[in-house]
Amino acid sequence: MASKKQTLKFKAKTAQNKKVSQKIGDAFLYQLIDDDDGPSASIPKKGRGAIRDHLSHRLSALHQRAILIEQELQQLDDGRFYRTCIFGSARIQHDTPEYANVFQLARMLAWRGIDILTGGGPGLMEAANKGALQGQREKASSALSFGISIEGGFEREPNLHLDIKRHHYKFSSRLDDFMRLSHSIIVTPGGIGTLLELFFSWQLLQVKHLSQRPLVLLDSKFWGGLLDWLKHYPLKRGLISQGDFAPIHIVNTPEEAANIIIAHAEKSWKWAKKNGIKSKEKKRDRRKR
Repeated sequence: MASKKQTLKFKAKTAQNKKVSQKIGDAFLYQLIDDDDGPSASIPKKGRGAIRDHLSHRLSALHQRAILIEQELQQLDDGRFYRTCIFGSARIQHDTPEYANVFQLARMLAWRGIDILTGGGPGLMEAANKGALQGQREKASSALSFGISIEGGFEREPNLHLDIKRHHYKFSSRLDDFMRLSHSIIVTPGGIGTLLELFFSWQLLQVKHLSQRPLVLLDSKFWGGLLDWLKHYPLKRGLISQGDFAPIHIVNTPEEAANIIIAHAEKSWKWAKKNGIKSKEKKRDRRKR
């Protein structure tokens, strides 16, 4: 919160430009976000349209900068760990078969040193994070339990089974983080949010914005109808291709899902070893990330 002195200073500066208050207000906002282009000399002096164009240019530059930073982060992390992202409903309770299956799946993956990444909320996200910590303790593995939380809906508070927490205010940036931080994807039963995560991941694979990786759907009874519809309508009408289904693996048990992810992880670790990159680090070092 701004101090009283800062507030008075801001009011005084605004009062000096009272005749053009709206334009100056917009320009002053621009000056606040202009971090490295020098003082306000570059701020357009006239016209809301010019100010809007200038801000749009700045926003585009920031997006490009974010892409470069993401690429640098990926280069730093390549081959040093393997992490799978588990999506699923926040509404499913702990006394259900779905919860037990996701818990066991995450537990088995953690036995092998595979990190678990979720939305950090309740329901099946909690089951995955809880299973990850259980497996980590049982085998003294290097696996970590990650949670990327969001405000609103059914995910009001992060669950209590997280080694590393991150928070987002927008679903779009959260989805990008899920993709950047993971090497494979498991989708368990869920609603609109889970469907969004499924199709977001799937499209990035389709257009090769993600490297090829397994996209595992757990519970054929739940997902089978959706895949049948996609093959009967969009596929038959030529709106998608048969090859688009290549990353999809539909399974019924935690063991089946774990086997697919572990096989992919082992290939990644072999690649890392071949390229002289350590694929496992001490847990206390990795917690610094």
